[in-house]
Amino acid sequence: MRQELVMGIDAGTESVRVGLFDLHGREVAFGVTEYRTYHPKPGWAEQNPVEWWSALVASTKQAMSLAQATKDQIVGISLDATACSVVLCLKDGTPLRNSLIWMDVRAGEEAALIAGCDDAALKYNGHGNVSPEWMPCKALWLKKHEPEHYHRAEKVAEFADWYMFKLTGRWTANICNTTTRWYYNREEGGWPYRFYEKIGLEDLVAKFPQDVYDLGVPVGGLTKQAAEELGLAEGTPIGQGGVDAFVGLIGLGVVKPGRLGLITGSSHLLLGLTDVGLHAKGVFGSFPDAVVPGLQLVEGGQVSTGSIIKWFRSNFCKDLEEIAKAQGVSVYDLLTPEAAEVPPGSDGLLVLDYWQGNRTPYVDPVVRGMIYGLTLKHSREHIFRAIMEGIAYGTDHILQTFKSNGFQADELYLAGGASNSKLYMQIHADVSNIAINIPAVAQAPCLGSAILASVAAGAYNNIQEAAEKMVRYQTRIEPNPENHEKYQYYAQQYRKAYPQFGDWMRETTKIS
Repeated sequence: MRQELVMGIDAGTESVRVGLFDLHGREVAFGVTEYRTYHPKPGWAEQNPVEWWSALVASTKQAMSLAQATKDQIVGISLDATACSVVLCLKDGTPLRNSLIWMDVRAGEEAALIAGCDDAALKYNGHGNVSPEWMPCKALWLKKHEPEHYHRAEKVAEFADWYMFKLTGRWTANICNTTTRWYYNREEGGWPYRFYEKIGLEDLVAKFPQDVYDLGVPVGGLTKQAAEELGLAEGTPIGQGGVDAFVGLIGLGVVKPGRLGLITGSSHLLLGLTDVGLHAKGVFGSFPDAVVPGLQLVEGGQVSTGSIIKWFRSNFCKDLEEIAKAQGVSVYDLLTPEAAEVPPGSDGLLVLDYWQGNRTPYVDPVVRGMIYGLTLKHSREHIFRAIMEGIAYGTDHILQTFKSNGFQADELYLAGGASNSKLYMQIHADVSNIAINIPAVAQAPCLGSAILASVAAGAYNNIQEAAEKMVRYQTRIEPNPENHEKYQYYAQQYRKAYPQFGDWMRETTKIS
């Protein structure tokens, strides 16, 4: 009898990754296919759902081929996708326009209007600013600026929901998205109708998928059409999926109170679970049942992290591309040794990681990135290191905000692209004086989706049991106390920048 496998689909910002795992969490094969992001204006970001699907087809076939797996070996499938990637479509799933993806912050005015509605639902934002990334803000922008699309839309859903419909033929919403981004609250009756009425979206809830499922709950079987396109077996169980970073928390084994997960990629997301509700300014949440039933999710995040590093590489390191190619290494492999020779603090450089605004603790989409302290002494490696340090200062700022509001963790459990750089990880550990644990499977969202698939397939009884059996750790990074002391001054200066220059930054941003 051939080995049983589960499939985890991870639809991120730049690509969709399909991972095949055995029921012990060991990776068997991955398929990866990129899709495009369109930026019609500064601060705007869109993707085409049709390209999402064609990428999923390609990644699935690639993974199956690499594993030399047969379709009968796949006993369960689940998925994760970026949150706040809003799709307007017909009931049959036909998109009416490109999706406004998570990093699109055009809805700043709508976010300010919603923040001023004085509704109890705003406790999820700590009764502070509302992020223009979130579903209601984008939906309100579309209703105001593209009414022809908004009113024609029969369904308003997220990336993960659209994928679930394409796979199962059923429109469902996941508790992960609805609770963390749509203001849904199961403990208080579900949909906050009064809130949506106050902000001028009284017709939106009817457009949402109405069946809200917990993560990993079987939604249905793979449809005949989807099975034919993907090369899989019709009827394969599909478990309810959710938000990429939150599902990644499962892939990190952070399924009980006390641990803190850091999901890295184009952005950073800090996530922890608690059995006590927490609502505070500068903190998102806490969100009941969003990942594990009975527990609440606490969240903080940075909009731009890995995307800044990629921006730097793409715009200022083109001369290294041919050298890296000739040596069979990445551009980062050439940059990192040089940056490692730069002392902590990058000889006075300080970077604010606000390329696409600040997510937490300020929830300000208007401010922009900054590099301060440049002199004729500074080189490319100084700037590269300073960017990594600036991102780490932002992460530390969130950790300090959590701590001041009663949520503290002594260790981080980290996954994503950042884990590939020892220097980047050491900087994070040193700045925050915190140990970092990295799992054997770096692609935690993909593994998290596979864990949900295993639950849907009946291989395990619940998410905690499956995670205990399928998650393993391979690397632990300890902080350097000497470097931590050196970083304290810079971290403090980073935290001073927004209070002192926030107004100036917002005024300057308006010029563009």
